[in-house]
Amino acid sequence: MSLRPLTYRVRNLLGRGNGDLAAAADDIWTIAPEETREVHPVIILPGQADRITRAEFSTLPWLIKSLAGDPEEKVGPTLGYRLSDVDIVDGVLYSRGMTLHLRQRKRRLGVSRIDDLGSGVLYETWIGNRWFGNWLTDDCLTYRLAEALGTVMTTMPERGGHVPRYEELLAMKPQRITDAHLDEAILFDDHPNNSNRIARAQDMRRRLMGNPPMGGDDLVFLVRGRTGDQRIMENEMQIAEQLEKSHGFRVMSPEQHSVDELMSACGAARVVAGIEGSQLNHGVVAMPPGGTLLTIQPPDRATTAMKLLTDRWQQRFAMVVGYGTAESFMVEPQDVLRTFDKVMQLKKSDPYEQAG
Repeated sequence: MSLRPLTYRVRNLLGRGNGDLAAAADDIWTIAPEETREVHPVIILPGQADRITRAEFSTLPWLIKSLAGDPEEKVGPTLGYRLSDVDIVDGVLYSRGMTLHLRQRKRRLGVSRIDDLGSGVLYETWIGNRWFGNWLTDDCLTYRLAEALGTVMTTMPERGGHVPRYEELLAMKPQRITDAHLDEAILFDDHPNNSNRIARAQDMRRRLMGNPPMGGDDLVFLVRGRTGDQRIMENEMQIAEQLEKSHGFRVMSPEQHSVDELMSACGAARVVAGIEGSQLNHGVVAMPPGGTLLTIQPPDRATTAMKLLTDRWQQRFAMVVGYGTAESFMVEPQDVLRTFDKVMQLKKSDPYEQAG
């Protein structure tokens, strides 16, 4: 029986805080060193940034600054942490005064009987367990680190949708645990886009594409519709149909297609377009280096978060900003077409295009 959910709650009430991972670890080691990398600018039309009224996941000044890229960005290291005497109860990890939430809790009181499982390696993150897109493009990469160090574990039960097929293609077979005690647990800080993580992203793409790699369509539009967190573009299908007629985009709704169909369609794409959101992650993991992710965004929920993914997969990131709000916005067709033209012009001198 683990009483840590209660005792740690008392610690918080007494103002002792949650501690941190580094302080709780018995051992910390560097898997990949820090480095300096060139980060390319966002492809965006003049004046578009002036439409942004609010940034998602960052401050507005930071978002505007990120549009310019950075020729010498400092990229942090990938780290491993070894913890001892760990309890995991209802998706929360407890060790030496530190708590780490791995998924959303399902019970009001966390006290529970727990299984003694010896040791394990955890690759999951709270954000990856919350959003499919982050699971696919973040946690699945960390799995490759975890599998080399012991029994891979996750607190998430089996998920539906596209997840089972991705796990099959990526040879991911984690042990699914509920409430457990581990004498030893290994975790990672695997967020920086260093060379090690970029290499794992390309390894992931090779696993998904198969050998020999699949073909695919040159241009793909992935429809978001009403799926996921609300970003409703009233003229989404109008834009998709216009791109289909004028430039030959293949229009697909990920909810209506299998992983294999999505990989086959996007495996040779030069441009994947659509409303910014998780449905585009299917395109990111399949599209070759040199491809461009063209995102359409509402002005009150603008973000370059997905640019971290395109940088990782050695792709370019473009954005078009519409009018209205995330609950109901529209984009001018000419803005999308002009941005697409700019993307294609830049491809003529893009070194990533040659790599792809």
